[in-house]
Amino acid sequence: MKPIEIFKALSNESRLQILHWLKEPERHFVPHEGIDMRKTGVCVSQITEQLKMTQSTASQYLNILLRAGLIKTERIGKYTYYKRDEEAIKNIAAILEQEI
Repeated sequence: MKPIEIFKALSNESRLQILHWLKEPERHFVPHEGIDMRKTGVCVSQITEQLKMTQSTASQYLNILLRAGLIKTERIGKYTYYKRDEEAIKNIAAILEQEI
């Protein structure tokens, strides 16, 4: 996880909002049948709808967060689910302390 990638990912209000929503997905999304959002994550189509943006833009934002190591993905059938990487998020404070 490169610090510059983390800072870039966090420098956009919509990407920060995605991370906020994924912290407590059950408060912001309706789960797909049989999906535990805390364990599996949230489908890109649900995130797109919540952002009120195109799927292309939402996917770009999610890829930036993924490259920064802030989220993880899981593919189930035709759906890709996104969830926070809590361990990586905890490590951000240590990275900040080292880099700044």
